[in-house]
Amino acid sequence: MDDKSFKIFVVEDDDWYNRLLVHTLSLNPDYEIQNFFNGKDLLEKLHEDPDVITLDYRLPDMTGLDILKQVKEVNPDIQVILISEQGDIDTVVDLLKYGAYDYIVKSKDIKERLLNTIQNIRQGIGMKKEITALRKEVQRKYSFQNTIIGESPAIKKVFELIKKAIETNITVTVTGETGTGKELVAKAIHYNSKRKENNFVPVNVAAIPSELIESELFGHEKGAFTGASYRRIGKFEEAHGGTLFLDEVGEMDPAFQAKLLRAIQEKEVTRIGSNVPVKTDCRIIVATNKNLKSEVKAGKFRQDLYFRLLGLPIELPPLRNRDKDILLLSKYFVSAFCEENELEQKSFTEIAKKKLLSYAFPGNVRELKSVVELAAALSNSSKIDAPDLLFGSDDPLPEVISEELTLREYNRRIIVAFLKKHDNNYQTVADKLDISVSTIYRMLKEGEHSDDK
Repeated sequence: MDDKSFKIFVVEDDDWYNRLLVHTLSLNPDYEIQNFFNGKDLLEKLHEDPDVITLDYRLPDMTGLDILKQVKEVNPDIQVILISEQGDIDTVVDLLKYGAYDYIVKSKDIKERLLNTIQNIRQGIGMKKEITALRKEVQRKYSFQNTIIGESPAIKKVFELIKKAIETNITVTVTGETGTGKELVAKAIHYNSKRKENNFVPVNVAAIPSELIESELFGHEKGAFTGASYRRIGKFEEAHGGTLFLDEVGEMDPAFQAKLLRAIQEKEVTRIGSNVPVKTDCRIIVATNKNLKSEVKAGKFRQDLYFRLLGLPIELPPLRNRDKDILLLSKYFVSAFCEENELEQKSFTEIAKKKLLSYAFPGNVRELKSVVELAAALSNSSKIDAPDLLFGSDDPLPEVISEELTLREYNRRIIVAFLKKHDNNYQTVADKLDISVSTIYRMLKEGEHSDDK
C-alpha cells in the first residue's frame, strides 16, 4: 500500500453502535474514519471516495440495498460491508449479487470479524494497485515506439503494420528469421491494444511434446489421464479477454492442427476428460521462422489452418537489411546494460562502428545484443573499440582473404561473400560495393572461367 490513509465510512443510525464501530476501527492509526447516521448524508459525501463503507442494513431513510446500488453506480471500486441484526439468507444473496463485499450479523464477535474483513479488503486493494501499476509499466515498456528501435525503411514498414494490428482484433502472423524480435512485436501489439488490461499468454509450440500439446492449450479435468491429479485450465482459457501468442507454430504436430483450427473458429475449447465446451475470447498472434506456404505444399501444415491464421502478415526484416539500425540498437543495448550493471556509460569508436556494420549478424537482433553486452563488459574504458567486439564463426568475410589468390579470384570471393551476406540481392551488393549489377555478373563469370583453368 502507499502512504495514503485508508478511508472508511461508518453508517449506523444507533448512536451507541455507531460509536462502537468507530472506536473499533480507530484502533488502527492507518484508518481514517468518518461516521454517518443516515443514507442521505453518506451519499452526499461519496465524492470523497472512501475505500470501504460499513453499512447498517436498516436505516431510517432508506434500505441498505438501495444505498448499495447507488454506491456501486457512483464508484464500483468502493467495497461495502453490510451489517445487520439478522441473517436472512435471501437478503444476503441479493446484497452479494449487487456487489456487497460481505454481510456481517451484529454479535459479540463482530469486532474481530469486521477488522479481519477490512484487513482482507485492504490487502486486496493494495494488490490491485500493484497489478495496475505493473500493467502500466509493462504497457510503457512495450510501447513499440520505445522498444522496437530503428529508423530504416524496412522497420518503418513494420511500424505501419503494427499500428494497423493495434486498431483491430485481426489474427496476426509474424514471420522472420530467428532473433529478429517476433515475440517483442506480439507484445507490442497486445499491450497497445484494447486487450491490454488482460493476459498476454506466450506458448512456445516447439518446446511442448506432441502428446502434451492438447492438455497445454485446452486444459484437462482431474483424472482425465494418468497423472492428472487436478483440473488444469489451458492456455486458451488463461488468455480469455487477452492475447494467445503461439510461437514457432510451424512446428505443431499435424495431428493436432485440426483441433486448433476448430478451437479458433468456434471460439471454444473442450478440456481433456470433459464433454462440456468452454467459450474463450482471445486474440491469436502466431510466429514462425518457416515459410508456412511451403509447409502447406509439403503436406506438413494444414491449408485451412494456414488461411485461418494468416490474418495480417508482418514480416520482420533481418538485421543485415536494416542499414544503420545496427548502430541505433547497439547504442540502446549498451546503454541499458551499463545502467543495469551500474557501469559508466560507454560509446563506440568509429572503427568499432565500422566493424559492427560489416558483420552479417546471422543471429539478428538477439546476437547483436549479446555481442555489444559482452563488448561493454570487456571494454576497459568509456570507449568500446573493435577488439572488444567478438563475433561468431559465421562471418563469411574473413574467409575471403584466408588464401593467397589473384586479384580476380579475390574479387569473385568478395562478391560471393557479399551475396551470401545480403540474401543474393544483387542490387544491394552493387550499391554496397559501388559497382553495377552487370559488373557483378561479369566478375562472377570471369571467376568461373578462372576455376576451370
